[in-house]
Amino acid sequence: MRAQEITFLKLVQGDKQFQVPLYQRTYSWGGEQLRQLWEDIGELVDQHLAGDPTAPHFLGSVVLAPGQIQAGGVQRWLVVDGQQRLTTLMLAFIALRDHLKETGDARGADRVHRQTLVNEFHEGPDHYRLLPTQADREAYISCVRSRAEAGGSDNVGAAYRFFLGALAEGHESGDERWAATVETVLKDLLSIVEITAEPGDNVYRIFESINNTGVGLSQSDLLRNHVFMLLPKRGERIYEELWLPMQQSLGPKNLELLVWLDLVVRGHYKTKQSEIYREQQKRLQPLAGDEAALQREIEQLAERARRFRRIIDPARERSSALRAALERLAAWGGQTHYPLTLHLLDLLDAGRTTPEDAAQALGYVESYLVRRLICQTPTTNLNRIFMEAPKELETDRPAAEAVRRFLSGRRRRWPSDEDLRGAVRAKPFYWSGRPPQRSYVLRRLEESYRSSEPVDFAKASLTVEHVLPQRPAPAWFDLLAQETESNQTPQELHDLLVHTLGNLTLTGDNAKLSNHPFERKQQILDASALRMNLEIASAERWGKAEILERADRLADRAVELWPGPIGGVKTAGEESPGWAELRAALVAMPTGTWTTYGDVAELIGSHPVPVGMYLAANPTVIGAYRVLTVEGRISPSFRWAEGVDRPPPQEMLQSEGVRFDSLQRAQPSQRLSAAELATLLGRDMSQPTAHDPLPEGEDEAKAERFRGQLRENWPDAYAGVVAALDFWRRRGGHVTYGRYEETSCFPTLDLGADRRPRLMWPVGIYPVSGTVEVVFQYLKTRSPFDDTERRRELLNRLNKIDGIELPEAKLALRPSFSLSVFARHGDEIREVLDWFVGVGLDRAQRD
Repeated sequence: MRAQEITFLKLVQGDKQFQVPLYQRTYSWGGEQLRQLWEDIGELVDQHLAGDPTAPHFLGSVVLAPGQIQAGGVQRWLVVDGQQRLTTLMLAFIALRDHLKETGDARGADRVHRQTLVNEFHEGPDHYRLLPTQADREAYISCVRSRAEAGGSDNVGAAYRFFLGALAEGHESGDERWAATVETVLKDLLSIVEITAEPGDNVYRIFESINNTGVGLSQSDLLRNHVFMLLPKRGERIYEELWLPMQQSLGPKNLELLVWLDLVVRGHYKTKQSEIYREQQKRLQPLAGDEAALQREIEQLAERARRFRRIIDPARERSSALRAALERLAAWGGQTHYPLTLHLLDLLDAGRTTPEDAAQALGYVESYLVRRLICQTPTTNLNRIFMEAPKELETDRPAAEAVRRFLSGRRRRWPSDEDLRGAVRAKPFYWSGRPPQRSYVLRRLEESYRSSEPVDFAKASLTVEHVLPQRPAPAWFDLLAQETESNQTPQELHDLLVHTLGNLTLTGDNAKLSNHPFERKQQILDASALRMNLEIASAERWGKAEILERADRLADRAVELWPGPIGGVKTAGEESPGWAELRAALVAMPTGTWTTYGDVAELIGSHPVPVGMYLAANPTVIGAYRVLTVEGRISPSFRWAEGVDRPPPQEMLQSEGVRFDSLQRAQPSQRLSAAELATLLGRDMSQPTAHDPLPEGEDEAKAERFRGQLRENWPDAYAGVVAALDFWRRRGGHVTYGRYEETSCFPTLDLGADRRPRLMWPVGIYPVSGTVEVVFQYLKTRSPFDDTERRRELLNRLNKIDGIELPEAKLALRPSFSLSVFARHGDEIREVLDWFVGVGLDRAQRD
């Protein structure tokens, strides 16, 4: 085998084709990997535009083996390893081509197409420079050929849509050179090591050896080995006295995190965690041969380790004020704040600040994070902001003041009091952040009441409760009907209010509260130990007015708890974060789907009217034509931008696979709700899921409650559902139950071994709302259904049953069908469940 470092353009140019073999898995990069790559590309673009010397960014290796060459054909290369990188970059080029075409640069679009994507003088399969594995091929070719269905629900379509959106956002904020610079970076500044096998090599064995090489050395392992090779005399003593205690007290993952943080607080804030060893090696290289100097470096790292332990275990901190601040950030969760927090502890231990000043500084950090979450400020560059902080903080003023001034910078987007109050009233807080963070905000608001007998949150088992239920009974809609605005339905008003902070509280009685009328909820909340629940219980009714009044009271408490930026005034002319979120949501929509102005408004915490006005003023927003009226019709006010030559919106939607009836209404099953849009944006929806199998069988109390709700609400489906669950148990599965407003039910398989559960379930059954969710969203992460074709097969089998119509565009979501299907087609449902069990058990046996 031979290896050479090469740019991406040089790798792909020429009459050649990279073919992904059958034994390779399908394309699997998701949002996290795509965002990381785009951040790297963006950094190179910024450096290039600023005139800084730009070193190529190393992407990794691609291992190739020569394929068969036919007379007059292209040179084929089998992609033994590296197909994820190769496919991702090809999709980035496809999106760049389409972006250039959209912005009027037809010549640039043609150049990208010919140089990177196709062998223009060949036809058929030879036409494409990349030929993915069969499962991904159709989706990829649709993107290359600009077909209407390009950008579907699979990973290929999602990556293409991601890059389209990223390019559109960058174009808005960049200058006229921006797109050309992106092209330069993609072609010439992404470095790949091309490793080429010789003819006759066993390609499958190469693939196996690359992908089955055991556990590799971590970055901290590599650094340790390097450092102690430079310490032939002092190494053993330093290892026993300094390195080993540090390694044992932190553990491997935290030690690697510490080594990265050590670089960041020293000012190397652009260092990625995958580059720790190389950067530390470069930094320590001048000390080679000076064992005393190297010992001092390890001593400093050990000191930082002791400070780092105070961050991850605040009980070690002696100052009560600082300990409380560290405990709050630990309860908040995440590692984003670590660089700044470690820097503050460095200052404290060096005598350059006080515990009280450091605690106040961390209070500003908490406020910055909480306010951004409540206002749903995009998290883009959040990690970088905290990585830059140690180097950028002003040193001629107290630490707390320096931190507040730093975080108040315009580009750092610390929401003002005005922003915060508006978000508490309108934003769907229940979709913000992670569940522990949502609970944390409500807990801190409860603590602000300063009760004489405060709740011990460490012992209490509390969950977030919707006072106005997510799935309300008719009586709730009768109440809301009294407060609707013109052209607004009670359901639309419900959707705008239900997930806002003013409608949420904490309770240990979620199952009891359920979707009962407010009078019954009052009785339960009145017995609560939480002051916020007693306040809700004192209300005479619970509708729009009461929810907004409570939101304003909570906003007052939030402003006091979490101080805002210096000045505290919203920056004039700054775009509302909601519009960026709207654009991201429309980009995330797979082809073959549509949504409504109300759904988008619910997602971003706005109202359908301003959403319609924004899209009318910006018709070139990607996917704007996919936003329809609540009836599923094209809005009469929608117009393409002047000079844009496109077919009518309905014609475009139909070409993508959206079906319309005789009254020009789009198929309801293809509509994406606000919750589904939030899922596509990566929001943690905190929906009930199956729990670990119980050691002594199923929870009979929850089972009885589930059966009672089912019998009460869907008596005709009762026998069919119970028969299906009994069949599931006979096939070796068990049944678990949720613990939220309605006792959801999950037929679950445990495919694990050696007492390590590996759970998989095909559906969730909801006995109050009468829906059966097909959980493609969760199956997507579980073998063998991480393969798109397996999920598609499940969808097709279900769609053969009369009454079920699941759109293929929702293969990454949780589409649903009615419980009534069980009453009419129980045998066919059991056939699908039997197939599902067989597929799961077959995979478990092979594993």
